[in-house]
Amino acid sequence: MRQRSVVVIGSSLVVASLALAGCGSRSGGGSSGSDSSAKIAKIGVIAPLSGDLAALGKGIQNSVDLAIKQANEKNAIPGWKIEISAQDDEAKPDVGKNAATKLTSDDAVVGVVGTLNSSVAQSVQPVLDAAHIAQVSPANTNPSLTQGAEFATAPKRTYPGYFRTCTTDSIQGPFAARYLFEKAGIKEVATVHDKKTYGQGLVEAFSKEYTKLGGKIVAAETINPDDDKYDAVVSKIKPASPKAVYYGGEYPQAGPFSQQMKAAGLNVPLMGGDGIYDGKFIQLAGATATGDLATSVGAPTDTLASAKDFLKSYADAKYAEPYAAYGAYAYDAANAIIEGLKTSLKDAASAKDARKATIDAIGKVSFDGVTGKVSFDQYGDTTSRVLTVYQVADGKWAAKDTSEFK
Repeated sequence: MRQRSVVVIGSSLVVASLALAGCGSRSGGGSSGSDSSAKIAKIGVIAPLSGDLAALGKGIQNSVDLAIKQANEKNAIPGWKIEISAQDDEAKPDVGKNAATKLTSDDAVVGVVGTLNSSVAQSVQPVLDAAHIAQVSPANTNPSLTQGAEFATAPKRTYPGYFRTCTTDSIQGPFAARYLFEKAGIKEVATVHDKKTYGQGLVEAFSKEYTKLGGKIVAAETINPDDDKYDAVVSKIKPASPKAVYYGGEYPQAGPFSQQMKAAGLNVPLMGGDGIYDGKFIQLAGATATGDLATSVGAPTDTLASAKDFLKSYADAKYAEPYAAYGAYAYDAANAIIEGLKTSLKDAASAKDARKATIDAIGKVSFDGVTGKVSFDQYGDTTSRVLTVYQVADGKWAAKDTSEFK
């Protein structure tokens, strides 16, 4: 969002040093004049801080760090100092579960911002729930995380401590379907997903709305997340002559898939969700990415009056990485926790004692955030339903259409 350039970390040594910097000098400890007698409360971060999706994860970590630093500077919670505890989930469910377990063992942890991946969230949710630790995701979009497996017919909140500041695939998928069918005039598409929770859910939501509108799914295929050659899938799709390909997954696979399908003569736009909306997608897809499309939650951050202070503060902090796709949502997620802590820590003897009260308080927050109004419905979902379609032009993502889904 908003200068979608991506810093690619070239070695594990650099990643490790940056992670230490994020947890050290940028730990959100506040100004040098902070009260040394203050009690400590920690906000955890669970995100991919290494690997293919590190650019997104570091943007999340840095944005949470910024929110914490500002809260400490303002003495937002008298008698308390907030610290960050960032954990690398490597975008893997089992690693994410271990990260959550580590955070729950720290009595100072009262809330967590994360995860990036919906599949990782499924492993993290029960661990944090058992410890009564609030989780606010800036990026998870699978509807089942808040409304259960039967979300389409019988929604039921499974984890009372789980919230998110981004909208869901049950909105994002149909939003993309309406754009392709009604505004782009594309009546036949092929779908491909990576078999992961996010990608599969996104394609299912898209397909349901697209066919309801009268569109035709001419081919439906899958890839393996670890693959890097997609000629077999492209050869199955190409004879069906789709006018676009809708992809459910993330940019490490989507970029090469777009490049390879065009190299094979399937010269149609690839469209995906917020998982491909990053500058790295364009780098991986190459020159033929022009015309490809993506949806992402909210309006472009750099066009929002509400984001001016965030953008300036983030730049002034001189983080090594851009805030990327979810930085603004992570900043709002951290501030939702901080707003809750203003209530739950007021008379608490310890951070651990305030965990359940923090969950209750977060459910009632309502404030003007960077991305707009921050508040949650009865399931823990954001009340915001604004999304944007972006298109690749001149080697970068350009906003094409921003509107509220109704």
